[in-house]
Amino acid sequence: MKFKLKPIEKKWILYDIGNSAFALLISTIIPIYFNYLAGDAGISEVNYLAYWGYATSAATVIVAMLGPLLGTVSDAAGRKKKIFMIALLAGALGCVFLGFMQSWIWFLLLFVFAKSAYSLSLVIYDSMLTDITSEERMDEVSAQGYAWGYIGSCVPFICSLLLVLFYDKVGISMQTAMGISFFLVAVWWIALTVPLLKSYRQTHSRKPAVHAGQSGAQRLGQIVSELRKDKKVLFFLAAFFFYIDGVYTIIDMATAYGTALGLDTTGLLLALLLTQIVAFPAALLFGRISRKVSASRLILVCISAYFLIALYGIGLHRQYQFWILAVCVGCFQGAVQSMSRSYYAKIIPAEKSGEYFGIYDICGKGASFMGTILVSAVSQITGSVNLGVGALSVMFLAGFFLFLKADKTEKSEEEQENPGVLFQQPGLGQ
Repeated sequence: MKFKLKPIEKKWILYDIGNSAFALLISTIIPIYFNYLAGDAGISEVNYLAYWGYATSAATVIVAMLGPLLGTVSDAAGRKKKIFMIALLAGALGCVFLGFMQSWIWFLLLFVFAKSAYSLSLVIYDSMLTDITSEERMDEVSAQGYAWGYIGSCVPFICSLLLVLFYDKVGISMQTAMGISFFLVAVWWIALTVPLLKSYRQTHSRKPAVHAGQSGAQRLGQIVSELRKDKKVLFFLAAFFFYIDGVYTIIDMATAYGTALGLDTTGLLLALLLTQIVAFPAALLFGRISRKVSASRLILVCISAYFLIALYGIGLHRQYQFWILAVCVGCFQGAVQSMSRSYYAKIIPAEKSGEYFGIYDICGKGASFMGTILVSAVSQITGSVNLGVGALSVMFLAGFFLFLKADKTEKSEEEQENPGVLFQQPGLGQ
């Protein structure tokens, strides 16, 4: 039977297409431009990779502090859309201003701001999944979001790529080409969010709690304490922290990794474009397979594949090897992200989705905190970028066994006593 998307599901997916353009910019053009600025300042390739990793980790720390607090506040009736819009606009404006930076230090600082805002918008966006669809449709809706995000983001990326590669042919400077590229992505991002902002209705909410006086760290500690009562969610988040940090480290640092190895810039960008193209049908395929195979089994398959990908990175030295890496990542990238998102949405209380996804995105799209530091530190200590990437295999191994533990753990007593109630609110499919 053909799976047909409802109007609100399509509009929710449009945001995946919009924000994925910025995500692709982060993993491709932005690191290359930073390398250009750092090179002018006399920074070595090893230190360039390390500084990039530390900046990405700094964005994660910010999201870790603010994500749970904003998620909690957004669970109150009518607040989710407002907070989402603020984070979206902050990220898009940060994207625009990145094109004006010529100092590598200021560029990194603004990058941290823009990436943090982008990640915070995803805390709210992911939590909307419980409002826009039903539990039995989540796996495929989530998969289609990532799939269309990958292929749709190629449109502004190709335009930006042409500008960056042939800026001299059209009589503009590299800085001008970058500025136009960042502006184009920001406009794309905002434009594709408008339909969701017009139609989204928060159907799951709870009474506002008094958390305004708490800092992000205090609220984070309180939420973690509450999670101890739900072992299934707790074990899943522990597993997710390890394996998805590894996934996002590969995504965020792929271009920086290839550049540090001295690989051809044009070849790197085209290889990453191939990753997006491969990820589109792969994510759709996993979405269809999820009708017959549980999301948990599919997640385990993806983690195993990434473990092998990390080991493959140890011996990567040539351009064609990077292309092989790009194809392999594309096959499993969208699947592990989409299946994890829908799996998590099914095991949490919908009226606390903002709060719970605040924790989720600390480990996920808030960036790759532990992974980037691991790659940066191992690269600097050993002097080998390859060993830095290979070290990620440890994270996938830990994530695999923790996920096995989570999947065997029963839901909390509250969830078992009220199965399905959280997804029977009116408003689905509006």
